[in-house]
Amino acid sequence: MTTDRPLMVSCPRCQTETLYHPDNRFRPFCSERCQLIDLGQWADESHRIPGDPVPPDFDEPDTH
Repeated sequence: MTTDRPLMVSCPRCQTETLYHPDNRFRPFCSERCQLIDLGQWADESHRIPGDPVPPDFDEPDTH
């Protein structure tokens, strides 16, 4: 089912209603500012995916 109505979504950062469309290069965000703030929160680990902590004796596999 397709509609001709534009899809409006809430910006994950500021909750502003924004167009979810290929013409919105920042989608699902409303602006570059909101997109960069969100990226920064992932980079400084303010946002995390829940899971078990890595054991202290965990060794990275040798990829060579």
